[in-house]
Amino acid sequence: MQMKYSDLINKWLVLLLALLILNACSSPMRRVAAPANLQASAEIPGMPGVRYSPVRAKDIEAMTKEGMDAFHKEKAYLESNGHQGPLPPANFLAVSGGGDDGAFGAGLLNGWTASGTRPEFKLVTGVSTGALIAPFAFLGPKYDHILREVYTQVTPKDIAEARGVLAAVFDDAMADNSPLLSLIKKHVNQQMLDAIAAEYAKGRLLLVGTTNLDTRLPVIWNLTKIAASKDPKALELFQRLMIASASIPGAFPPAMIDVEAGGVPYQEMHVDGGATSQVFVYPPSLNIKKFSESQGVQRERKLYIIRNARLDPDWASVERKTLSIVQRAISSLIQTQGVGDLYRIYATAKKDGLDYNLAFIPVSFDTPHKEEFGTEYMRSLYGVAYKMAEAGYPWQKTPPGYIVPADKALGGDQ
Repeated sequence: MQMKYSDLINKWLVLLLALLILNACSSPMRRVAAPANLQASAEIPGMPGVRYSPVRAKDIEAMTKEGMDAFHKEKAYLESNGHQGPLPPANFLAVSGGGDDGAFGAGLLNGWTASGTRPEFKLVTGVSTGALIAPFAFLGPKYDHILREVYTQVTPKDIAEARGVLAAVFDDAMADNSPLLSLIKKHVNQQMLDAIAAEYAKGRLLLVGTTNLDTRLPVIWNLTKIAASKDPKALELFQRLMIASASIPGAFPPAMIDVEAGGVPYQEMHVDGGATSQVFVYPPSLNIKKFSESQGVQRERKLYIIRNARLDPDWASVERKTLSIVQRAISSLIQTQGVGDLYRIYATAKKDGLDYNLAFIPVSFDTPHKEEFGTEYMRSLYGVAYKMAEAGYPWQKTPPGYIVPADKALGGDQ
């Protein structure tokens, strides 16, 4: 049968439209990544030494030196203010990932303030939603109102905007997290960076974690050093790293970080720190106890971990459908990884003589989770955590499921 001219035109129009759609939806471009042999030497232009890979020997040495420098800064600051005698207790805070469950950490910190017992932290670390909380926790109670606002008043549209279905094939994420970046920029400004830099001079440290997808390695960023660099690009990098640590792969776009290696510019792709670790304090190979003994330092050290998640089994009847099975498996993987992190940190704390304290979402919390970053859910979780902390949070002294050996229990293991 001979094709009509109008039919031919229609087919060409359909083909042209398809080509236009494909062209408009072409994948986002990126600068080439540093080759494998240059990864270890890649640095942020103008801000060398502001990050560490906890699996590289030279970076462990750099982190050890940073810790030593922080000790000497703290000692000098205390002496300049007339302090004499033993050093005061050193308090460490680690805030985990957890998405909108970060409302638990925000509520706990603010309730802790209300109890009158919240200490100043020498070290604060954060991953994912914990990285959004960490800078405000680091600066103390005067920033509590921001945590309350962010975790009780935002709505899903303040976090991300959904993209079309073709984003799964032609884009770098299913949603655009520009709203979250705008929220970060609203609260994280130069004044805040200057305040963080001032604390760095006193020997305090603020670290957040991301995952370098090119290397599949965790990266620990020294936000205090970035803030103190006075580099004109410091504020933008600080903000970008906060959103990078919370960029859930596939859901939110990765953060592209410009680096240099051998004088050549490259670009790295960084995503949620939770892709490699749900929570961290410092690499186990950093032997704090050995360093303290070499300096003749004896001081009390307390570690507080806020795990923005439930740790009890989460039963559900899983549909026999591909998406349901995959989602359930990934959720299980994240929960298991998070528990494993708590055990790893516990072993490190015991080795270095840190008093281990763990907080997590209680079994009794039962507000329905209807949508991601739902205001009703976050307000309820924030309120529960606030009340628990205000009354004196019952910190758990061991990871979930850990049974203290009988000989340790009799000796009052803490």
